[in-house]
Amino acid sequence: MTKLHFTAAPDAAEALAEMRARHDDAGAENAQVIIALGGDGFMLQTLHGFIGKNKPIYGMNLGSVGFLMNEYRTEDLLARLAAAERAVVHPLRMQAHTGKGVTAALAFNEVSLLRETRQAAKLRILVDEKPRIAELICDGALVSTPAGSTAYNFSAHGPILPIDAALLALTPISAFRPRRWRGALLPHRARVRFEILEAGKRPVSAVADDFEVRDVRAVDVAEDRSVAMTMLYDAGHNLDERILAEQFSD
Repeated sequence: MTKLHFTAAPDAAEALAEMRARHDDAGAENAQVIIALGGDGFMLQTLHGFIGKNKPIYGMNLGSVGFLMNEYRTEDLLARLAAAERAVVHPLRMQAHTGKGVTAALAFNEVSLLRETRQAAKLRILVDEKPRIAELICDGALVSTPAGSTAYNFSAHGPILPIDAALLALTPISAFRPRRWRGALLPHRARVRFEILEAGKRPVSAVADDFEVRDVRAVDVAEDRSVAMTMLYDAGHNLDERILAEQFSD
């Protein structure tokens, strides 16, 4: 029998108790599959929490959107796991440079740069060390993985990417100049560098999923293929299908 460990968001305590009443909890170290109860934000937390543990994660939605989750049902969990389809995701590695040094963090959805004050941000963007945008005046910009392309990236009018696309989305947030630049699709091997212009007057923060670094001077972003996490989805409702369906939703 598959050994399970259940973990839950704070507001999913009742569901956690119900699932543990139905199934033995083998603990985080002994489990073969991690069951995450919550919303998309909690799935991201669980992915970060189990990096390097080589344990697939099956999410059940008790949040609002639940794009990264499966439907919450108490019955037939073991049968659903036996038929589940796998999606392997790789995070972005952010290196944020400030006056105090360099801070690194991983992001399974996106790395975003955001203005901290009423002043618009001014960014220079380099791809593989080649300048591509000399000065982007904007509220911010982001680099998204395929898994994260339906989240903040899509809200900022970025493209939705198939989960197995070897691509990253580079998307501006409320660009003022150049006004017509809508972003770019990059090979997944691309290395993106943001240099903050007039950083003292126009401070910018950098966020990797939910980890924020304020007052950055430059930010380097690249996919980290050394880290791989597996998510499990009900048969016929895998992440590929969800991303495809999202492009035809109203």
